[in-house]
Amino acid sequence: MAATGAQAQKGETVKIAWIDPLSGLMAPVGQNQVKSFQFFAEKFNASNPAGVKFEIIPIDNKLSPAESLNALKSAIDQGVRYVTQGNGSGAALAIIDAVNKHNERNPGKEVVYLNHSAVDPDLTNSKCSYWHFRFDADTSMKMEALTTFMKDQPDIKKVYLLNQNYAHGHQVAKFAKDGLARKRPDVQIVGEDLHPLAQVRDFAPYVAKIKASGADSVITGNWGSDLALLVKAANEAGYTGKFYTYYAGVTGTPTAMGAGGAGRVFQISYNHNSLGGEPEKWANEYKAKFNDDFYTGSVIHIYTALSNAMAKARSTDPVKVAAALEGLKFKSFNGDVEMRKTDHQLQQTLFLTVWQKADAKRPYSVENTGYNFAPVKTFDPFVSSTPTSCQMKRPG
Repeated sequence: MAATGAQAQKGETVKIAWIDPLSGLMAPVGQNQVKSFQFFAEKFNASNPAGVKFEIIPIDNKLSPAESLNALKSAIDQGVRYVTQGNGSGAALAIIDAVNKHNERNPGKEVVYLNHSAVDPDLTNSKCSYWHFRFDADTSMKMEALTTFMKDQPDIKKVYLLNQNYAHGHQVAKFAKDGLARKRPDVQIVGEDLHPLAQVRDFAPYVAKIKASGADSVITGNWGSDLALLVKAANEAGYTGKFYTYYAGVTGTPTAMGAGGAGRVFQISYNHNSLGGEPEKWANEYKAKFNDDFYTGSVIHIYTALSNAMAKARSTDPVKVAAALEGLKFKSFNGDVEMRKTDHQLQQTLFLTVWQKADAKRPYSVENTGYNFAPVKTFDPFVSSTPTSCQMKRPG
């Protein structure tokens, strides 16, 4: 690192407000992610290119866009200049809009929004913002990779789409239909359902419809309780088709899958639990500390990008850091990544994995089930990269 001696920001504390659910059905996911942010703050505080210290301020938004705005206001009132959120694209859209307005009205007090997991493509297309940076891969990127894999699976003939009834669920269904029509026009979509987010406690009626449709595969963007309870109901009803998911590794779902999901549940994501090397060491350490699994890898992306951008900008000022984040290339746990300047969408490698029994080669046991996700196919960033319609309005 050049000119390390001149770290103007060395020793500064960078507060990040974490705005996500800590109550309700999705609380277990939020609690896991708070721990992940705090665990890696400790790691990065011990050593990072900017010499800064990160501090996480957790605020419960109850998964609600309105509560997210209250949380954002509370964070800004406390002098926080960086916020992170990721569970629910509805909350993400509300935060983007509020941050844009705040920054316009309060020059010198700008806030940067670091999106760890909200994947609605609109956030980096029609609703893109200079102040928003997304560290997960969006729905269209994941579906591009997923349908590229599905194209070569002759056993896939009939697909059922089951998703949560909000922005993300709608986009999963839309891009699944687009991708399959382009790559496998012979595949039939035999059913499509949208259900309320984080409210359904019994998925048996949905599974009955899936079985009746004759679907051999289900594509779902469900997460948290909405996926865990779906898989549980499918196992109980003896449904033997395959699930193609975005979030099978998230709290609760691995336990629901158990042995019944082996070889049948696939996940498309930018990380998995068999990466080896340092990521595996961290995962084992996290498990030893919390008896829980680390799965929100974007936390590592965020700290790596922020500390590199702060070192580059020689400042923790959000205006200078945002400028340094644009186009930033860095190495992360899944290879070389780049924060695309045109829309602030991180370009990164994606993995398709399958749920299977842990073995000598891949011993990690997710949620102490004796099972884990094993890589089936790796997609380089250019494969899953999707175009953007973003017309970014830059400050100044």
